[in-house]
Amino acid sequence: MVNNFTWLDQYQANRYSMAILPFNCDKGLFTRIIEFEKDIYVKKSPKQVVDDSCKYFGSSYEGRRIGTKELMRITHKPPIMVDAGTNIFLFPTTSSHRSQCAWLSHHYILCYETGDYNQTLITFKNKQQLLLEMSLSSFENQLFRTAQLKSIIASRIEEEQQRMNMILFPKDKNAAIIYEELLKEWKRK
Repeated sequence: MVNNFTWLDQYQANRYSMAILPFNCDKGLFTRIIEFEKDIYVKKSPKQVVDDSCKYFGSSYEGRRIGTKELMRITHKPPIMVDAGTNIFLFPTTSSHRSQCAWLSHHYILCYETGDYNQTLITFKNKQQLLLEMSLSSFENQLFRTAQLKSIIASRIEEEQQRMNMILFPKDKNAAIIYEELLKEWKRK
């Protein structure tokens, strides 16, 4: 194992995580994390890191995958919401079952362009670049799917906030009366 890197046994994706990449070394498949200001190496596979991150925020990779399928009917290479509160949405570069699957944070993609044959050059918001073994069209598809997932989740959160505001802060007298009745009924239970 390479010794001049900082190695962790555990890692959860956070608001600074830009990429979760496979890292092969003599001891097996591990993970290189690119954060906004540093790189971290983790003694787990990228899929394990993603699953641990989902579990940290109250679900699992499988749960998030199924959630995306229910919301968007995507079954192949689905993007996932790790945590909406901290805006962590990741998308895979290939099937999550493949060892070379990397995960990218939608939030940190600044721009991208075609690299060599079947490659895409990504520039993150901190101007760091990453060359991926992924066609430009596949990358764009994943980026757009993730944007759609973010939009669906944001819309649902907004709808719930609007409903709650209507209950808590009614704008007319009739709504205030209904609100009072709801509170009385709730207190009786």
